[in-house]
Amino acid sequence: MLKEFKDFAMKGNLVDIAVGFVMGAAFNKVVSSFTGGIVSPLIGLLFNADFKDLKFVIKEGVADEAGKITGEVAVLYGEFLTNVIDFIIVAFVMFMIVKGVNALKKKEEPAPEAPKGPTQEELLAEIRDLLKK
Repeated sequence: MLKEFKDFAMKGNLVDIAVGFVMGAAFNKVVSSFTGGIVSPLIGLLFNADFKDLKFVIKEGVADEAGKITGEVAVLYGEFLTNVIDFIIVAFVMFMIVKGVNALKKKEEPAPEAPKGPTQEELLAEIRDLLKK
């Protein structure tokens, strides 16, 4: 069982998937910083607010002495939309990478054809010649 696991773990596809996963996680951080630092402020200009902080308040909270609001119930749609934008950017870039890799892959050469046997006419001629003898 250990040998089978080793064979499975050392397959090229599994290593490729692991590398892709690590790169995707790192790329996600880059996209999140892009969305949070560039896209969100630009979209926030439309709403005159920080885009990530947009929310629909269902129940108002109460401010304590320090000014911290407690007991507020809100739908944080700005954060959700930011995450959706992150996902769309990552998905599009991953699509473009896969498309590029597929274009760069060499066309698999067809396997050499097995040597063909004699044609039907050759077999019939051979049978005729054998019958003549």
